[in-house]
Amino acid sequence: MDQTSLFEEEKPDVQETGDRVCVLVPYPVGKEYDYLVPSDLSVSAGDYVCVPLGNREVTGVVWRQAIGDGDIASKKLKSVISKYSIEPMSKVNREFIDWVAGYTLSMKGSVLKMALSSSAGLNPPRASRGFRINIDLYVPDKGLTPKRKKVLEIMADMKTRKASEIADLAGCSPAVIKAMADKNMLSEVSIYNIAPCLYPKSDGCLAKLSEDQKIIADELRKDVCYGGFSVSLLDGVTGAGKTEVYFEAVAQALKENKQILILLPEIALSNAFLERFKRRFGCAPALWHSHLAPAQRRDSWRGVAQGDTRVVVGARSALFLPYKNLGLIIVDEEHDPAYKQEDGVIYHARDMAVVRANLGKFPIILVSATPSLETMMNAWEGKYKHLVLPSRYGGAFLPDISVVDLREDKPECGCFLSKTVLEKVQESLDAGEQSLLFLNRRGYAPLTLCRTCGHRMECPRCTAWLVAHKRSGCLHCHHCGFHSAVPKHCPSCNDIDSFAACGPGVERIFEEVKQNFPDARIMVLASDTAESNEELKSMLDKIISGDVDIIIGTQIIAKGHHFPNLTFVGVVDADLGLKGGDLRAAERTYQMLHQVAGRAGREHKKGCVMLQSWFPDHRIMKAMAGNRRDEFLSVEAAEREEAGMPPYSRLAGIIISGREESSVIDVAKSLGKTSFQGVTKEGAYIQTLGPAPAPMARLRGKYRYRLLVRADKKINLQKTVSSWVSGVKVPSNVRIYIDIDPQSFL
Repeated sequence: MDQTSLFEEEKPDVQETGDRVCVLVPYPVGKEYDYLVPSDLSVSAGDYVCVPLGNREVTGVVWRQAIGDGDIASKKLKSVISKYSIEPMSKVNREFIDWVAGYTLSMKGSVLKMALSSSAGLNPPRASRGFRINIDLYVPDKGLTPKRKKVLEIMADMKTRKASEIADLAGCSPAVIKAMADKNMLSEVSIYNIAPCLYPKSDGCLAKLSEDQKIIADELRKDVCYGGFSVSLLDGVTGAGKTEVYFEAVAQALKENKQILILLPEIALSNAFLERFKRRFGCAPALWHSHLAPAQRRDSWRGVAQGDTRVVVGARSALFLPYKNLGLIIVDEEHDPAYKQEDGVIYHARDMAVVRANLGKFPIILVSATPSLETMMNAWEGKYKHLVLPSRYGGAFLPDISVVDLREDKPECGCFLSKTVLEKVQESLDAGEQSLLFLNRRGYAPLTLCRTCGHRMECPRCTAWLVAHKRSGCLHCHHCGFHSAVPKHCPSCNDIDSFAACGPGVERIFEEVKQNFPDARIMVLASDTAESNEELKSMLDKIISGDVDIIIGTQIIAKGHHFPNLTFVGVVDADLGLKGGDLRAAERTYQMLHQVAGRAGREHKKGCVMLQSWFPDHRIMKAMAGNRRDEFLSVEAAEREEAGMPPYSRLAGIIISGREESSVIDVAKSLGKTSFQGVTKEGAYIQTLGPAPAPMARLRGKYRYRLLVRADKKINLQKTVSSWVSGVKVPSNVRIYIDIDPQSFL
């Protein structure tokens, strides 16, 4: 999308009080509701209030003062019940919610719900126990233990902290802090809500930057100092030290007393990142993601709203937190598909982050070794600053990449690893180095079929084959969670014990590796083998410490990790992402292969990567082997332009969903009959494809049909699609979802 031309001129904020206000509530509603303000209550725009809604009392936000008497007489209106004691939601946050709702064609209240994601944070926190150094009663002497000395060094800034926070910073147990309090080294005080990331140090442990890093860091610091909206693409090869560079921009924003948001596509990336952040800034950032405990969510939300929490590291939903003074956004791995939310409010966090920075008039940094084509187009056209780190940090070299032709170097019958790859794994073992075998497929086998009649085990709720898992001994659907045991009799031909597992998953590769290297220490790393953040951290620590020889992993290990002794990466099925008709299949396959290849040889040992492929002459394999990323992107751009696809046009996906297939088909046909085709009066082209069953024609028990609108960029796509869809009668048992700028076509 063209993010830089979609904003109206900013209007000055005013103190809005009066007898009648418009309140937006966090429910699927498209407008605010009018409420009266009691004479004993002072209410302004942005205030969080409690209001009656039907027979309930709900939280809402005062959006603005009502203009005139509205459509409802004052005597029929209900009154605001109370106001929460918390900083009001800023005007720029409210404008952002309005903008996102309009762009994504979502209910405004649904967008607000993402910003009001911790109702507990609205209430004042309860008192808890904190500590500060007792300068008057205690003078440090030579008899202190190293741990106590470290605690006193940390607390010398006279700040109040919880025992757990002090223990974390000092690397000791909370019992040490309590013992020091007993000896009057520390004073115990009552504290209220120590917000996470309250005291980061802008001048903490500085990294030694290369000359290339220094030049780019200076550029980013200037952007933060001068203020104003700007977009920078930090484009560096894997291992170039991009994180340390944008940490310099974070440090500058802290000096400017701004809040900072760092978006990561997956929480799995946060473990190593958090350690680096703590070393650099002296404390952990606030975290925001779906797996937070309620107390953590409450403290982070309130800390952000009050302006106390300085740095937030989070998944895409962190973008909607009600920041008081946001001054910098960093989108790490900006190309990652995980930034697209596919349900509820359908939005792309990277694009919306650019919008948020534009509204707030501050810089945003997009970071990637494999930028998306949309981002590269903006860089090529000069809309984004293009900052390039062409080589790895510290003299490390990029790995050698070769393609293994599976037509010539065929694995043994029933196996999936070629002789060449197995020999390279053995070489790494002999040298005391680590290997990674990558296959982006969980479980044991993606398909289970009957040898007798060919019946395939399919999910009863989704258009998907059931995946066999050895760990659970069951067949699983990775879309809806359905699982069942492998049946004894084939449900089609009734033959006994006739089912065979077809194709490899990581569990099957584990069996093959164990058979070839029985003495090796092998680990399978996937989302279902590391089900919690703690488990994942433990597994990653084992790899880093050298307790693992061979890692077999999915995309969870493909990016963001630094394993010093990992020198070989073998990709089991480099062609996997090319299957299907997805618009971005080639681009995403290249990105995934490039990212996983980047795990090899990140320090002083040279890395090697082998891609097993049945199509070694494919342009993706040639681009990987020749390190010709920009050439690949240029060809990809030319193909998109010839096909009239984004970024040279705009798309909107229309998904019709319901439990009764006939109702879904009727609505889909009605939309198809009234769809847009051809050239408009203004000379712009628009075309609607479909309706047709979605590739995932049944999902979680619901039937799905799709239409796809393709339009020239000068067409107001939202207005066009909204008027079209609203003109079709939709029964209550059918839902229509509109996906502006779709990333997935399932």
